[in-house]
Amino acid sequence: MDDNNMKDMRFCQSCGMPLTDEMLGTEADGSKNQDYCLYCYKDGAFTNECTMEEMAEFCAQYVDQFNANTGQHLTREEYKQGLLQFFPTLKRWQ
Repeated sequence: MDDNNMKDMRFCQSCGMPLTDEMLGTEADGSKNQDYCLYCYKDGAFTNECTMEEMAEFCAQYVDQFNANTGQHLTREEYKQGLLQFFPTLKRWQ
């Protein structure tokens, strides 16, 4: 993916997953939340109260899917360390 596509891409501001309109979380009134995915945010609240480290550990289980989508070959620990560097740039963890 080139840099222009990356700039236009939106990411969940909690887990860092790429956001599409179908993946948006919801507010209490059922409207879409533009910042968070449906796995992290539902009915106006986070689905899981956790620390940034706990979120990185949870997301690290998807390293194989990440590698398949990006052509990388990261280990679970390498992926987790990358997430811990990326997460502080996200709204939830600032």
